[in-house]
Amino acid sequence: MDDRLAHVILCVIGSSGDVHPFVGLGRALRGRGYRVTVVTAGYFRSLVEQAGLEFVDPLPDVDFREMIRNPRIWHPLHGTRTIIDLAVRPLLEPVYRSILAHQTPGQTLVCGSSLAFGARVAQEAQGIPMVSVHLSPMLFRSDFEGPRLPALCVHRGPAWFGKLQWWLVDSVSDRVICPWLNEFRGRFGLPPTRRVFRDWMHSPLRMVAMFPEWFSPRQPDWPAQTRLTGFPLYSEEGVVEPSENVTRFLDDGPPPLVFTPGSANVFGRDFFQASVEACQRLGQRGLLLTRFSEQVPASLPDGVQHVDFVPFRWLLKRSALLVHHGGVGSMSQAFAAGVPQVIMPMGFDQFDNAARVERLGVGRSLPPRRFRGPALAEMIRGLQADPAVASRCHAVATRLADDDGLGHACTEIEAAWADRHGGSPGVLTAS
Repeated sequence: MDDRLAHVILCVIGSSGDVHPFVGLGRALRGRGYRVTVVTAGYFRSLVEQAGLEFVDPLPDVDFREMIRNPRIWHPLHGTRTIIDLAVRPLLEPVYRSILAHQTPGQTLVCGSSLAFGARVAQEAQGIPMVSVHLSPMLFRSDFEGPRLPALCVHRGPAWFGKLQWWLVDSVSDRVICPWLNEFRGRFGLPPTRRVFRDWMHSPLRMVAMFPEWFSPRQPDWPAQTRLTGFPLYSEEGVVEPSENVTRFLDDGPPPLVFTPGSANVFGRDFFQASVEACQRLGQRGLLLTRFSEQVPASLPDGVQHVDFVPFRWLLKRSALLVHHGGVGSMSQAFAAGVPQVIMPMGFDQFDNAARVERLGVGRSLPPRRFRGPALAEMIRGLQADPAVASRCHAVATRLADDDGLGHACTEIEAAWADRHGGSPGVLTAS
């Protein structure tokens, strides 16, 4: 039997901030000679196919645009539960079935995003090798240094206090998830599981953590199969090109401030209103990024423009500062460009990312309740006037200048296959 790795299936549940890294990973894997299939929402079909990858929509009847119009997604406490109800549970069996239908028997490895539970069941039930790919350190628990989470203090205090909080988190989440997850797993003779977020969701074969050691140092009690590979730094390069209008706008004046509340945020009206006011107070140009134009003020002042999307790696090097929601993709692109950032965290990993940005001294955070034009303008002014901030931004960008996070991730995926089959990555690489 030919035991070469020839086919990689990438399963990702989430918004553009989740899908972009997997598309970048797919392009890098394809460059190494592999066939790559991406299983994700139909909303991303064009992006995936234009990137030269095979596309599978596991649940064609689900409208991604309608899903993200649920305001509870952005609630700091209810957001995760809402995502589980709207996407994770409905996609459990379809993702599992998609993997079985499109795998190349004996030559396929699956890479699953944090919430791709169907991929994890396929590993358990069918023995299909699977690597967990986590984009944020928020997914990693530790009694030494825990993440910053809304309404929890697991990052400080005595160890027993942190363990108690995690026990409460597991108790609540297991009550929500385990009944339907274990019912599905039971169809294949699998015993019930628990502690889903602490243990089960992580592949025992390999966990690829797509961030660098200096951003979130590996903790002694992280799972032994964890490998840190660096930021993926991909945002539709090679698929979407900057428009002539954007290029002309950037060429016609000083670097602008860039504002985005997140690719899946359709409730950003107040965010953009405050952004426009901050630009006016500062006398600086601004670029407002969203594919949902109804959020943008109908009338924009001179020097402020709206654009659907621009690849961040190209744009931010031509910008003065980034104001965003705290997604790990936007944050890491600002790191690479060497620009300061202001973060308005709303949920998920955004609070933890904001805390790490502040710890590095390259930005500040502003909660939604205080995110108004005057406060935002004052914060931007302070960041731009501080030479220490500029120096630290440059130092972080220098760290990332030669870092190939996607390449390192590919190498770990090959190594996981080699571990599974008792070979070596060099022998198993597809020709």
